[in-house]
Amino acid sequence: MAGEIVVTGRDFYDFDAKYLDAPGVELVCPADLRDGELAELQRIAVRAFEAIGGAGLARVDVFLTETGFVVNEVNTMPGFTPISMFPKCWLASGLSYPALIDELIALALEA
Repeated sequence: MAGEIVVTGRDFYDFDAKYLDAPGVELVCPADLRDGELAELQRIAVRAFEAIGGAGLARVDVFLTETGFVVNEVNTMPGFTPISMFPKCWLASGLSYPALIDELIALALEA
């Protein structure tokens, strides 16, 4: 699932917006992508995750520029607060918070 942070009432995505749920920022899940963009984004995210030897969970943050996707960071321990992108996007895909936790525990036990 790809999510998009849309900044509308702020100069930029700052600390207050990210951690204090300040107004002027909306999380859109799923992100509004054109045909083929989601598949390309997923391919790039998987390559970035594999490149760092990732295991379990991560959130790959990217920018969509005029020339394509650019990886910003691989967040190997994304937030799990009620306003965090990782659980919100999984919820939008149909996976509840408890089911997400169960899945992550199962993955860890397999490892």
